[in-house]
Amino acid sequence: MATNKDVQMKFLDKAKIHIKAGDGGNGSASFRREKYIEFGGPNGGDGGRGGDIVFRAVPNVNTLIDYRYKTNFVAQRGENGMGKMRTGASGETLVLPVPTGTVILSENEEIEYADLNVDGMEYLAARGGNGGWGNLHFKSPTNRAPRQANDGLPGEERTVVLRLKLIADIGLVGFPNAGKSTLLSAVTAARPKIANYPFTTLNPQLGVMYAHKREFVLVDLPGLIEGAHTGVGLGDRFLGHAERTKMILHVIDGTESDWASRYAAIRHEMDSYGGDLIHKPEMVVINKMDAIAPDDLKQRLSDFKKSFGRKKKPEIMVISAAGMLGIGELVSAIEKQFVEIEKNEN
Repeated sequence: MATNKDVQMKFLDKAKIHIKAGDGGNGSASFRREKYIEFGGPNGGDGGRGGDIVFRAVPNVNTLIDYRYKTNFVAQRGENGMGKMRTGASGETLVLPVPTGTVILSENEEIEYADLNVDGMEYLAARGGNGGWGNLHFKSPTNRAPRQANDGLPGEERTVVLRLKLIADIGLVGFPNAGKSTLLSAVTAARPKIANYPFTTLNPQLGVMYAHKREFVLVDLPGLIEGAHTGVGLGDRFLGHAERTKMILHVIDGTESDWASRYAAIRHEMDSYGGDLIHKPEMVVINKMDAIAPDDLKQRLSDFKKSFGRKKKPEIMVISAAGMLGIGELVSAIEKQFVEIEKNEN
């Protein structure tokens, strides 16, 4: 098997931060004072503009961990104006890098300001305040020596919520203990925590799968349970990551007695969540085939296919992730289905 690449790291997919753009610099109230010039007049310069705050999507990062402990960000203030009509320098723009796929939301999460789903995409989140006018602006025929100058305006200030929706090719979904983490470790170099109890995976895990000359990014989403779309169990928090995927790999524990009901339950959660998850290309993977008698496996597979009735059946693969059985066939099937997905995209 081709060598793999581990892309795991500490994960945080939601953060609330407070941002404040820079205040504008104050205008200057100064006068020209030179020898032999009796009436120099006003020459106060304007204050500089405050720095903006911009979010920028950056590649090769898949966590918001940088915003876990530092939650307040203030851009640079504009410099005050000076005599001799010198304008103060503007504050520098503060660029906050976020992983590609980050959504910028209002504090109550009801308004979506921006969806940074392309590398390099930027969103101006807070504008710096304008600089104040110097007294030169207030000179008039009736006021030849104005001592008035404006203070700079405050920069915009707000609290925003950053929510990351991972961008991956394939999303692994299924009930706890279906074997998603084992499958991820079988086809990639990712090493998620694996144990025989519910919710072993508490955070999405990423891995890169290589197939011939292609590579696919897989994300193992924490086990869903009935009611997940309303916040039950680990809640709907991780269903959002499935929105970015091009394909869903639905993993079912083959030792379960009723595959059809388990499949229908997860499909219901995906449909209830929305985000067009239910319409994504899908492949069903029946795991733990080595723990089922061959005749029993054949009968269960037949019953499962019949449960679809006249509805279009997804492609069904039977494997053992722990025993590395059927893994090569699964990888080839995924690669083949992606060819069709890309055709439809074009």
